[in-house]
Amino acid sequence: MNLYSYIETFGCQMNERDSEIMAQLIGDAYSPTRSLSKADVVVVNTCSIREKAEQKAFSMLGRLRKLKKKNPSMVIAVAGCVAQQEGRNIRKRMPHVDIVIGPQNLYRLPELIADVKRDNETKVKTDISPEFVIPPFLPSIKAGHPFKRFVTIMQGCNNFCTYCVVPYTRGREISRDPADIIDEITHLVQNGIREVTLIGQNVNSYGLDRKNATFPDLLRAVAGITGIERIRFTTSHPKDLSEDLMRCFAEIDALCSHIHLPVQAGSNSVLKRMNRKYTLESYLDKISKLKTFCPDIVITTDIIVGFPGETDEDFDQTMQLLETVRYHGAYSFKYSDRPQAPSCDFSDKVPEDVKSARLHLLQSRQEEITVERHNEFIGRTMPLVVEGRSKSSDGRWCGRTDTNHIVNFTGADTLQPGRTVQVVIEEACLNSLRGRLKKH
Repeated sequence: MNLYSYIETFGCQMNERDSEIMAQLIGDAYSPTRSLSKADVVVVNTCSIREKAEQKAFSMLGRLRKLKKKNPSMVIAVAGCVAQQEGRNIRKRMPHVDIVIGPQNLYRLPELIADVKRDNETKVKTDISPEFVIPPFLPSIKAGHPFKRFVTIMQGCNNFCTYCVVPYTRGREISRDPADIIDEITHLVQNGIREVTLIGQNVNSYGLDRKNATFPDLLRAVAGITGIERIRFTTSHPKDLSEDLMRCFAEIDALCSHIHLPVQAGSNSVLKRMNRKYTLESYLDKISKLKTFCPDIVITTDIIVGFPGETDEDFDQTMQLLETVRYHGAYSFKYSDRPQAPSCDFSDKVPEDVKSARLHLLQSRQEEITVERHNEFIGRTMPLVVEGRSKSSDGRWCGRTDTNHIVNFTGADTLQPGRTVQVVIEEACLNSLRGRLKKH
């Protein structure tokens, strides 16, 4: 009899990678399905960074209650940061949940499923240990794009930004053994992968806990693997963006010309309350240095509006930052209290209507800047890797440049995902570019 698993992911790229790992860990016993009613095991992999992602996860768990009644043998697991944050409280709120498993324990998922089936008891594993070691892992190549994959290089965070729960839900920074990372990427390349994205909560500080490697060292080692064509990474903390890392953009051909560098606010007083450990001036200085090493680098960012105590003047400084840097894109959010985060106890909260008005102003202006920056590409011929058919219904293809821009373009029906082509950019849109395949 075939058994089936269903894994739903909420939140960031780290969660996407964790879901891939869990799918592989149980893959020998359970075949993946996208039909909830058919699943014998359902894993809800959660994120608590943003309130919306957490709400979506609990909404799905609520829907699973009816399926559990129809199929009592279904095993329901909650994984990720909300699982770590709430622990046994999830079971009180959702008594139909069988497993609650934090990020450090995801490798135990197969044994926990077996334990639940044997004992018919809820299993909660949310312990965090400073001695935790990310185990060696060689991924299968069954799911996802046939030419690119995420590779976890570290987990946890030591920064303790006052709005963030990651140090409490994923623990302190733990870097993977560089040899394990190289072995994993070598394995991927040998199986057809040509592009990797190195991921962690703060990749710039990779190796500081090991004393035998740095992130620039790791980038150079990955670039030395025969067959690797593109390297990306996320996420970067500005305070740990070293000159050596900036230099990599000039020295490593495979390193893509894009960096996501979250600024969060343009006001030094807000940055200080956030405990970001840099000033606006030092951030802008690093932006300037980045551009000396890679003049065409594309920079995107994260911004939080309405952080407790943010004044009109503080917000104006954030708006001015958009004009100064002219980001190609920005993920922006209204501040919301997250459980365990110190800012929950800050008294000077910004009214909801003020936060909404500020977010609208910021997003509107950033959208204008994004289109203006995209217009700069019109007329250029850009190499991109084909990702598949465009989501539009006009028969176009979709590809991604090394600057991380999505391009929808006309091309022959014989194109295949993973192929590198040259495309002439003809039109700029807010979320993508449009073009045509260059004829040889």
